[in-house]
Amino acid sequence: MSDTMGQWVASAAAELGLEPGDVPVPVVLDLARDVAHNVLRPGAPVTAYLLGLAVGRGADPVEAGARLAALARAYGEGVTPVPGG
Repeated sequence: MSDTMGQWVASAAAELGLEPGDVPVPVVLDLARDVAHNVLRPGAPVTAYLLGLAVGRGADPVEAGARLAALARAYGEGVTPVPGG
C-alpha cells in the first residue's frame, strides 16, 4: 500500500472512529477491481459500500468480499447468478 493510501485510510478511519488496522484495504481494492472489470466501473464504489454495510452488520470482510468478487467474475463470464445462491 502506498504512503498516500495508508495516510488516507488512517485519516478516513479516524474521522469515522475506526481503527486503520480494521480496514481490509486489499480486499476492498481487489473487489473494486473485479467489479469494475467484470460488471460496470461505477458499480465498484457501490459494491464497496455494500461490503461495508454487510461488515457493519457482522459479516466477515474477507468472506463477504470473496463472495462478491465471485459474483462479479460470474457476471464477467456471462453467467446470471441466482440472488442469494
